[in-house]
Amino acid sequence: MRSPTLTAIDSVSRQPGFGRRYRYDWALFQDWCAAADLASLPAVPEVLGLFLAEHPATPATQRARVSAINWHHDRAGVPAPGRSETIRRVLDANRARRLEQAKQAARQRLPDIPTTGWPQGLFGRRDSALLVLAAAGLPFERLSRLRRSEVTVVGEQLVVSGRYPLGFDLHPDPAMDPATVYRRWAEVLDFADRHPSTRLLAHHLTTGTIPAASTGPHRDGPVFTSIDRWGYTPLLPRPLAAASIATLVRQHLTGNSPAHTRPETRRPRPAEKPAVDTTAPTGEERRELGEYFDHGAAARRHAHSRLRDVGEVLGDVEARAEALLERTLAMITDWQIPAKVGE
Repeated sequence: MRSPTLTAIDSVSRQPGFGRRYRYDWALFQDWCAAADLASLPAVPEVLGLFLAEHPATPATQRARVSAINWHHDRAGVPAPGRSETIRRVLDANRARRLEQAKQAARQRLPDIPTTGWPQGLFGRRDSALLVLAAAGLPFERLSRLRRSEVTVVGEQLVVSGRYPLGFDLHPDPAMDPATVYRRWAEVLDFADRHPSTRLLAHHLTTGTIPAASTGPHRDGPVFTSIDRWGYTPLLPRPLAAASIATLVRQHLTGNSPAHTRPETRRPRPAEKPAVDTTAPTGEERRELGEYFDHGAAARRHAHSRLRDVGEVLGDVEARAEALLERTLAMITDWQIPAKVGE
């Protein structure tokens, strides 16, 4: 969901005559950047954050300054630093507080999410990565559009690329660090690219060991895809919808996430043996059975007489085929190109 603060800044910065109204704010920012030997256009979010920190003012004044700086960047066709996650947190204290609460809740929930077993380990690895990225402030729509090529691990820090790369704080527990959490899900994605077998993936998740990823180029695609109750993903990867992501994150943060147990499989019923009639046949049954055998014997004698000459016919066909093959080979030999004189 779009922040009201960011919406207000964008609406103000796009009003007619905005350049004249906020000329002073832009001039102040330019003078400060020149004194600090920093670039004012384009400016990075860190520079804008330092500017706001060294020029304290009311929230309305700070929003007006950010609007002025955004307007000049938009006019120049470069990314506006005021739309970065860093500045959004500075301007929106309520949002920053909510994200901090979500981050603390995510840290408490992560150890309880399974990463092994089938299919709970598959769901757990995906949802853990979702939880880490959502708690860092990535909107649900952005998570739905997120591509694998946009997420990297630089050193020990997880980074999401874009106009303004977003880094993640390290976790006190190395096993719950954002980079480690994402690597566990990336292992599943890479393994599925190399071995599109759900049964094989289930075996490795059950044992808790997935073979090392290949060193070659990795396939790009959505980071988060849907998974059905049996652990199957779409044949053509489709991104998980933003509404589904919001539901999953909410379930985990409130402790109401589904267990994802393996569905029960129906066992085939044992074949029932036909009942054997042990009663002795009557005279009428004996007579009918005798007629049945008489008809069968007559049919076999008739078939034997009709097929008596089959062996001779097949032998004749084989002889003709061999003769035809010899004639063909002779013709090929006669059609060979004669050697040149002198060779």
